[in-house]
Amino acid sequence: MKTRAITSLAFAMSLCAGTAWAQSAPQTRTVCEDVPVKQINSSDTHRVAGTAIGAVAGGVVGNQIGGGKGKTLATVGGAVAGGVVGNQVQKAHQDNNATYTTERRCHQEQY
Repeated sequence: MKTRAITSLAFAMSLCAGTAWAQSAPQTRTVCEDVPVKQINSSDTHRVAGTAIGAVAGGVVGNQIGGGKGKTLATVGGAVAGGVVGNQVQKAHQDNNATYTTERRCHQEQY
């Protein structure tokens, strides 16, 4: 009787171990998608030229507007605003002249 209980217990434990192993083995599949990639055709990827030119132009315009201490504030404000505008103008120009390619990207996904 004792042998039968031990055998039954061992059999039950092996079933549980087999179930746990089957559940812990992840099943994966490869998922691929085509992704558009923008290629900027410029060596100035940080748009330094547009920012600098805009800042100088904005500073000159701001300097013409203010008077006294306000002149300094207007010059600085014009330089900042001009830098932002120049950066965005160069970004728009680069985006219009960019080329787009498609890359196939794949990754493993568990299910």
